[in-house]
Amino acid sequence: MKNATLRQLKVFEAVARLNSFSRAAEELHLTQPAVSTQVRKLQEHAGLPLFEQLGKKIHLTPAGAQMLQCSRGIIEKFEETEEAMAQFKGVSGGRLKVSVISAGDYFFPSLLVEFAQRHPGVTLDFGVCNREELLGQLDANLTDLAVMVRPPEDLDTVAEPFAPHPYVVVAAPGHPLARSRRIPVARIAREPFVVREQGSDTWNSMREGFGAALPGLNIAMEIRSTETIKQAVAAGMGVSFLSAHTISRELQSGSLAVLDVQGFPLMLNWYVVHRRTKRLPPVAQAFKAFLLKDGTRLINRTLGLRPAARKSASRPK
Repeated sequence: MKNATLRQLKVFEAVARLNSFSRAAEELHLTQPAVSTQVRKLQEHAGLPLFEQLGKKIHLTPAGAQMLQCSRGIIEKFEETEEAMAQFKGVSGGRLKVSVISAGDYFFPSLLVEFAQRHPGVTLDFGVCNREELLGQLDANLTDLAVMVRPPEDLDTVAEPFAPHPYVVVAAPGHPLARSRRIPVARIAREPFVVREQGSDTWNSMREGFGAALPGLNIAMEIRSTETIKQAVAAGMGVSFLSAHTISRELQSGSLAVLDVQGFPLMLNWYVVHRRTKRLPPVAQAFKAFLLKDGTRLINRTLGLRPAARKSASRPK
């Protein structure tokens, strides 16, 4: 094992955590063949198979399970060393490691650019992933900060809201309900819904928004891509429940319309989250303060939105 590299250990840890070579490649911004090559080299160093394939799924071998435990310990020690050295670099010389759920992809790069302009010399390590992957990164100490809508309840974290996050029901502009007012939930429930997959943050928000009415929704299709959902709705395939922060361009161009459904918009929050015991480097502390102070204003500016009015919407019973 003396010739194994930290890169190989990190790639192996990602594959084992996500239980998928393709998803690990997406998270690490590598090609799938590159991921396979790194894992193969690590297996050669170990002299033992680390994964076995049963059907279409991969599983850790006993040697792989032990390798995963050791790999995480080594990676954590390197992270601790990096954090300790970052204390001497301060903000401008630090590396910011932050991840955000997919809905944040529509505005978060602009926030990072603004922060980097205020702190020249900062190195950005930025990832966009779904909720499950984001929680995995927090749990494995692979990111300093996570930005999400619904902080985890089973991890010991610090979560602070920094901006409102409205969710709305949308349809094509020519939909028969597009000009209706105060649409009852029982009426909208009959429309075919094109929705995000169960387990996603959008699905969990929809479950909160519709409450007891959720089982009565006419779910016509589940799609993992918000962009594909928007195109399907614009084409007239149904209505959808989406983050208002993901549809600003479509509203401006007139390709989507927000329906006036009783009890909506659902007003939630964006949270910046980190492990409670995490020793945040100065650059992460500065970015967290930046979000808390200027996050709402910069999101509204980026998306061309007016400041969101805070209101307590009654949930359908």
